[in-house]
Amino acid sequence: MKELSVFIDESGDFGPYDYQSPYFIVTLAFHDQSSDISKDIESFNQKLSYIGFIEFPLHAGPLIRREFIYDNYSLLERKRIFNVQYNFTRTVDIKYKSFVIEKKELIDDFDLHIKLTKQFKIFFQEQMGWLASYDYIKVYYDYGQRELSLIIATLFSANINSVIYKKATPNEYKLVQAADMLCTMELLLLKADNKQLSKSEITFFKSERDLRKSYLNAIIKKRIR
Repeated sequence: MKELSVFIDESGDFGPYDYQSPYFIVTLAFHDQSSDISKDIESFNQKLSYIGFIEFPLHAGPLIRREFIYDNYSLLERKRIFNVQYNFTRTVDIKYKSFVIEKKELIDDFDLHIKLTKQFKIFFQEQMGWLASYDYIKVYYDYGQRELSLIIATLFSANINSVIYKKATPNEYKLVQAADMLCTMELLLLKADNKQLSKSEITFFKSERDLRKSYLNAIIKKRIR
């Protein structure tokens, strides 16, 4: 039986446009279950243990901005933690697709729903041959946003014959943390392209050039074209 797992994360929300959060991004990370990633996960956990950070799931955006549980960590410590998550995501056998909505272009709140649904439909049309080659697909999401949960359930069920939905948290699944990193990288790429990087992001990565050279250029090679 061929199984494909899909891990979903998002950046932003369905609320009105805010200059501090100008994009809504949904990232789907795909893992063919015939590919054994147990050694990647073991290495991920070992590296976190070496630097004394194993208790919590990683969230790339708050790491960069020094938010929540990371507020007591120095820049050097946060970069070490970030690099462990980044390198796991870069090397593990997954590929991904991100859907991007620029919120300032929306007519109203429902317009985001329409535009996101349209992007999902186009993706399914383009990738149906590949997706249909699997006996079943498992979709992992934390159901953090009701509107997105409805879009996911509606479109996967309409396009995939055998689909299973599972509520997933970063604590349970390391590939949820990979999806989080991929979503953050796509957001950083958009902000870099539009000269919107914040002071905290520039401080963390030193410069836009270093961000592209050391992180973005490698990670986007995992995109589904």
